Amino acid sequence: MNGPEILRIVDAMHRDKGIDQEIIFGGIEAAILSAARKHYGEDRDIVVDIDRITGDVSANVDHKPLPPDELGDLLGRIAAQTAKQVMIQKIREAERDSLFDEFNELRTHLVNGVVTRVDHGVASVNLGKVEAILPRSEQIPGETYRVNDRVRATVLEVRKAGSRIKVVLSRNHPDLVRRLFEVEIPEVSERIIEVRSLAREAGYRSKVAVACYDNSIDCVGACVGVRGSRIKTIVDELNGERIDIVRWNDSLQVLIPNALQPSEVEDVILCPMLGRVIVLVREDQLSLAIGKKGQNVRLASKLVGWDIEVMTRDELDDQLERSITAFCQIEHVSDDLAEALVSQGFFSYDDLSVIEPDHLRELSGLGDEECYAIVEQAEAQAEREEEEAERRKQIEREAKRVEREAAELDAMTGESLVESDDEQAKAENVEESPEEEGDGELESADAETNGVASEEAAKEGEASVE
Repeated sequence: MNGPEILRIVDAMHRDKGIDQEIIFGGIEAAILSAARKHYGEDRDIVVDIDRITGDVSANVDHKPLPPDELGDLLGRIAAQTAKQVMIQKIREAERDSLFDEFNELRTHLVNGVVTRVDHGVASVNLGKVEAILPRSEQIPGETYRVNDRVRATVLEVRKAGSRIKVVLSRNHPDLVRRLFEVEIPEVSERIIEVRSLAREAGYRSKVAVACYDNSIDCVGACVGVRGSRIKTIVDELNGERIDIVRWNDSLQVLIPNALQPSEVEDVILCPMLGRVIVLVREDQLSLAIGKKGQNVRLASKLVGWDIEVMTRDELDDQLERSITAFCQIEHVSDDLAEALVSQGFFSYDDLSVIEPDHLRELSGLGDEECYAIVEQAEAQAEREEEEAERRKQIEREAKRVEREAAELDAMTGESLVESDDEQAKAENVEESPEEEGDGELESADAETNGVASEEAAKEGEASVE
């Protein structure tokens, strides 16, 4: 193996496998070093170097250069199995690292593949260079896959596994909706329209907040498309998942009502100290704002990044009154301070227990000792309320258990009564049977007697005729 031949091998591997030339040179040097250690011994100090321009090989053993003839014999041993395995291993590691870097850059991006195998709900997807997996936990609820189905998913995770890489895909991650918007809506891919925020519950509903710096473009209408053509393509890809597109606004007073659509909002009250927003709605809009199982308000909270609490004005007034009364029971808390705390969104002892003493001092004008005492009392009251709530839950669970056992006992008692009634009826039937048999015997005896009497009467009649 001479210099030009080594350069030819390096160039061919670089073009065919896409491996960096320096890595291939390192693999050949490691292979020559392995053959040299087998020949000269493991305890010798051996250094092998390949000129990156000419491809010429030089080797030193114990700081002495090898003669050309010995170096030629050493290069001839590279074809040995051990040196060959070293080169193969280096090349495989280089291929793995190359694929890892390539797919690691594709994280959160959209990829297309074909299902090659389905095992207990886990789908193996061929992406061309590698075979990725789509776990059941990362699939949209209700989805099923068959071999040869085409799949669009985002790259969730890439990690090295021995000499291979493992690519995990996801279809329930919010980034899938974002990437589908970029693919199906040209204005989004061209950055004319920006997806500012996104909240998703895969398989059920998503909320997407979009913005456009060009006032002449309707960002919501552009995402929906003519007669909903654009959004319909995305919805079909997500198996009918509902998508709400809302207009982004830097003002929470405007953004939150947009996020809670289709409900109508009367007022928005910000509580910055707790990161909470109180949204007031009419009584007939309450269930619509909260959504099925709280889904609408939950997604809106994720979209805006604030905790949203929806209530009517009457509920708010009742809550304010209860909170002021409760806070006034704490030492050092005056009526004015209680009203100030409630106006900042502190409605419970649990809320008050997390207030910063500095903020409390600004609101109350009290000293550090009084502020710390208020926080400690609030923590104690919050713990007592939590214990009381847990106790009530325990009592409710016990009551339900007793009711369930009572219902099971009633059912068992009813079955026992039915069985005893059946047994009693059977016993009565057995007692009545002998009497019926006796009556039958008497009837047959009477019939026989009547038969004999009739025969005698007939004979007497014949005699009288004669």
